[in-house]
Amino acid sequence: MGDVVSSHLDESRREMITARTRDVIKEFSDVYEQQYAVALFNSVRFEIEGGGGPQSQLLHRKDPLAGRTIFSGSLFQYLEENRKWRNRFVSVPNNYTINLYDSKAAHDRGLHTKVTINCAGYKALTSMEEYMELMDTSLPGNKGKAGNNPFIKCATQFPLILWHPYARHHYFCVMTEKEQAKWHAVLQDCVRHSNNGLPEDCTVKTPAFTDAVRLHRQAKGQYGTWDMMCGEPPQILANLVMETLHPELKNTIGPRLKGKMQQRQRNWMLISDAVYRQVLSQTTGQYEALVETCEAQRMPLDARLRTDMDQIITSKEHVSSKMRALVLPKAEKLLRTSIQPYINSILEALMEPTSRGFSEVRDVFFKELVEISKNSLNGGSKEKLGDQMERLSMLAFHPVKMQSCYEKVEQLNLEGLQQRFSVSSPSVFVSRAQILMREQMDNAVYTFEQLLHQALEAQGENDVCKTMQRCQDRVLKKYDYDSSTVRKKFFREALLQIIIPYMLQHLSPSCSPELPRFKELIFEDFSRFLLVENIFEEVVLQSVTKDIMMAVKEAAVQRRHNLYRDSMILSNSDPNLNLLGETSPVDWATKFVGDEVEGSDSGGVAGGSLGKKRRQVVSMIQLDGVPLPYESCLEVPGVELIPEEDADVPEGRKEDRKDLEEDLDTPKSPDSVNEIRDLINPVVEVVLPVSKENQDDMANGIKLATGNVTMKDGVQEQVTHVTTVMEDVPNKSPQDKTSPQAMLQQLVGSKKHEADKKHQEEAAIKNAIEEIEIAVQEEDSEKIAEVAKSHLESSQLLPLSTDSSSHLNGEDKIMDPVDVEMIVG
Repeated sequence: MGDVVSSHLDESRREMITARTRDVIKEFSDVYEQQYAVALFNSVRFEIEGGGGPQSQLLHRKDPLAGRTIFSGSLFQYLEENRKWRNRFVSVPNNYTINLYDSKAAHDRGLHTKVTINCAGYKALTSMEEYMELMDTSLPGNKGKAGNNPFIKCATQFPLILWHPYARHHYFCVMTEKEQAKWHAVLQDCVRHSNNGLPEDCTVKTPAFTDAVRLHRQAKGQYGTWDMMCGEPPQILANLVMETLHPELKNTIGPRLKGKMQQRQRNWMLISDAVYRQVLSQTTGQYEALVETCEAQRMPLDARLRTDMDQIITSKEHVSSKMRALVLPKAEKLLRTSIQPYINSILEALMEPTSRGFSEVRDVFFKELVEISKNSLNGGSKEKLGDQMERLSMLAFHPVKMQSCYEKVEQLNLEGLQQRFSVSSPSVFVSRAQILMREQMDNAVYTFEQLLHQALEAQGENDVCKTMQRCQDRVLKKYDYDSSTVRKKFFREALLQIIIPYMLQHLSPSCSPELPRFKELIFEDFSRFLLVENIFEEVVLQSVTKDIMMAVKEAAVQRRHNLYRDSMILSNSDPNLNLLGETSPVDWATKFVGDEVEGSDSGGVAGGSLGKKRRQVVSMIQLDGVPLPYESCLEVPGVELIPEEDADVPEGRKEDRKDLEEDLDTPKSPDSVNEIRDLINPVVEVVLPVSKENQDDMANGIKLATGNVTMKDGVQEQVTHVTTVMEDVPNKSPQDKTSPQAMLQQLVGSKKHEADKKHQEEAAIKNAIEEIEIAVQEEDSEKIAEVAKSHLESSQLLPLSTDSSSHLNGEDKIMDPVDVEMIVG
């Protein structure tokens, strides 16, 4: 593997990659420094002037995953080094990275991970066919036929593959379809979360970065959405470099790769991964230095902005008015002919699957509350209620339970509109809608928790079901309003993301040459905060905003997809609710089980373990305590060890699991010195008869000896020591010896005796049943007890005799006078 990479990535080529990366980052840095000052101006202006959309009705918690892990379990990973499958324990912490360990014990001891995967930019696949479709286009002129054999052979029928256009691919497999579905949901959630790597609360760095990337790509003639705008800033910059570098290397190195097509694909993937890691290492350091430089200038820039804000705003309005005279006539013409006829079609394509997804979120939330209410009505324990509330608390981050919601949005299809408006794929909008759905679910859950906790504190826990019903109705009403608000905002932003790049692409050739003359209208002191390129884009955006707002408003007026009109405002409808958002999250396990836990020193499972261990959002596929002792995927535990998603492990299953652990045929370490000695020098006992004449010559003790002894399997072992043990056993006279005919008669007699004994038992049981029936008819309770007692005693006596006879027949043996113990060396 190393030879393939090193032979095609020599020192000169690596230096070329470094120089190319440095040039791209230098161009980006110039744009970023300009956009940083503009973003700071917009942030300070928004802070001074205020504004914003409708107030959210649901509460929002800042860190919902504090003290949590997402998922953990065992699966099989394909190792490129030796091309074998090995069992791995996988842990997904609350930052959604995938950590692979040798075993669960290694994870519990805090050892280093074998592999750590950041899923930004990856795709989670569940079949080799999907994977090969992507691989067949990886090399120029090497498109494989349908059904082409991959360069790896999956060990089971249920693969899981993480594919990346530039980085190394990761191959996993599991034993059952249910495992595959759960793991696939977890991997998709890791990809979804990792792709959303730009924090929205950074009101300066995030808009500066996104605008700089967009302007950099537009300067290269690349308009429209970009699928690789995912991950953290260094990863996005690495993708920006690879966008142009990767095709060049493919055309240069691809034809030089030797071997079969599968081998060439594998080698190219390894080479691409090496290039990507080199570029990512470089972009990480250079981006950190760039941000540090800009942050050092923030304080003086912020002071200047607050001093001259009014004059800067006036100057910007003056330039904007002049630019509108140039741009608006061209923009309105383009709008009428090429955009307005398609706005409703685009909006409908966005609204249908997105609204179904948000509706599914509401249904899943409602069903969970119904299950909790059923438990309360059926007299469930407080411990059970606390456990259910703990699960509800993490509902939004449970990828399996949220999968039905996400699948609704994945049906979003912009076919027919993608090519016209330069939309690479709808994945950008799908991912954004799924993130919003998860946020709304968590807001609804958190609001319900706070309302329920407040009501229980005020009214007590007498009628929990009615209290939950009232809180549920309040939360669902607030969810419907917030859902409508969030969706309308999402539709407007999506329409702008689709339409604005299209307009800029068509207006820039005629308008860009005119922009430099507007720089003369900007004071030099304000030139860092007012850029003509940004003002031009704002003018274009204003020209189409009115049409987009009207289209979304008409959909709301018609109540399509359960959208609310903008005039419906629920502001201050629940003034005390915002105060609840400032309180700490509720620990339901402590609340409902706390009284029971306080009395115990250990803290119990419910209280103590939750306080010390990181609680897991998704239940493990493999039952805790059932090890995977082998590294072969053919020996993975069966389906019976995989619990249902929400099913608790009953006590009987726990006992079975303990029995299974005890019955596992695993070698145990010896506990004493004698056991170790016996393992080194095995002992064989041999019984030999000795005549009276030779007894005087025999004596107890150990003697050294040399020779061989033939074992039962025919193997000869060397004898090093002989230990002699003499015992006197009375010999039988010839008269006492039994003839074969007598032995046969005894055998027949014993068989008859066993049959008679069996008939006696059946007769005794039959008589006991008849006596009990008579006693029932006479309603004589004392007689029933007496008869049952006598029957029990007789039934207990019978097996004892059988056991004792079998013990005597099976274990006690008549030994001959001398036992010889030999130690085999």
